[in-house]
Amino acid sequence: MAKKDLLRGVSRRSFLKSVGVGGAALAAGSLPSLRPQAEPRFQAPSQKLSGDLRILQWSHFVPQYDKWFDPFSRIWGDMVGVNVSVDHVNLADIPGSAAAEIAAGEGHDLIEYLSPPSHLAPAVMDLTDVNEEADRRFGTRVELTRRSTYNPTTNKYFGYCHSWVPDPANYRRSMWASVGYENGPATWADLLEGGTRIRNEQGIQMGLGMSNELDSNLAVRAVLWAFGGTEQDENENITINSPETIAALEYMKNLYDSCMTPEVFSWTAASNNQLLVAGQASYILNSISAYRTAAEIDYNIADDIGFGSPLLGPTGIGVVSEHVIPIYIIPSHARNPDAAKEFLLHLTANSDSLVFNSKLYNFPTYFDLVPELTRDGGWLDLDPFGGRPVDKLAVLRNAPEWSTVIGHPGPANPAIGEVFNTFILPQMFAAVARGEMTPDQAAADAEAKMIPIFERWKAEGLMGGGA
Repeated sequence: MAKKDLLRGVSRRSFLKSVGVGGAALAAGSLPSLRPQAEPRFQAPSQKLSGDLRILQWSHFVPQYDKWFDPFSRIWGDMVGVNVSVDHVNLADIPGSAAAEIAAGEGHDLIEYLSPPSHLAPAVMDLTDVNEEADRRFGTRVELTRRSTYNPTTNKYFGYCHSWVPDPANYRRSMWASVGYENGPATWADLLEGGTRIRNEQGIQMGLGMSNELDSNLAVRAVLWAFGGTEQDENENITINSPETIAALEYMKNLYDSCMTPEVFSWTAASNNQLLVAGQASYILNSISAYRTAAEIDYNIADDIGFGSPLLGPTGIGVVSEHVIPIYIIPSHARNPDAAKEFLLHLTANSDSLVFNSKLYNFPTYFDLVPELTRDGGWLDLDPFGGRPVDKLAVLRNAPEWSTVIGHPGPANPAIGEVFNTFILPQMFAAVARGEMTPDQAAADAEAKMIPIFERWKAEGLMGGGA
């Protein structure tokens, strides 16, 4: 295959064929241009590069992304005199792999995390220079990508975010229509009422996890925020033990008893996707990956998946975190940081190819680099991968407005990173749902676990608090 074809990704006709769009639609011009650009954007590095660049990242939930990324990175290496290699591991294995390499003091030059790795700040390089250069080159970034990589206490960037992933509601349209919600639930009260009816009448459960995995971490925070609770305030003080948190725990206990099963306590990050596609979950909080998977299996299944904005809580709040947020770190042991930084800028410059080859799973850090995504008649209005209806993803147009950072309303500081990666919040919700603790006890227990974590990071001068 020619280099330019590797860089472009799969052809327009191949994609249309793969999703069942025939030649008539192609000839009619009813879909937007699939190819983001004829050739990759390239800017020569600021210095001569050489040696090896080793990259570790997850096996993307949309396989096409890896098929594009790996040759894209190697071809860049050929252009600048660097031997690039890419290793992929399961999403759940990234934290352990990164920790092992950091402890050993050797390994990859670039590691892609899927949540803010703020707790690794002492063991990674300051990436302020590459972040500032990216802003200079590419313009205004989505604010949550800055807040997910920047430590306001040290005034340093511990990571670099090239893209982020929205976390909309995913629901089975036929199930919700059968209980009177043609457009899916709009509030958490709707979710309980409609989800209970679906469970009682159709035997189908709700798909919100309370397990030690990423999706559960995100789902329970959405519930917490909707009821006005937070784990910290904007000044980085612990706020988890509050009446609002207790109300969120009471709600989740009711939701679990009414329309969930014990399997949510042992889910992996793929479990909710699998159940939704199999017709065994009525509603999940996720990216669009389950939808893309369904389209590969049976378009009738994909047709029945709808998307929605965050559910509103009793306070009128409806906000979710990003689903995953790919953040590259350069460990202190990295042997080729100069090449790593130049590659990050090259990857970002080609954000349109990145977004496209993720099948719109990844959203850009710099929207100006991907005008085709959100323009009228662009990719979200006319899904280039054959969505039915073609504007099904249009709800994601406003995703930056209802997406926030882990640690909201404060920053993604090292304490929040540790709380996230030790699953304190999913365990708090699970303890109440199982009946092991009352809401009051669980909130107090979570607070007790968080206090030494916050105090330790404050003592190290890596976060604020106390204001």
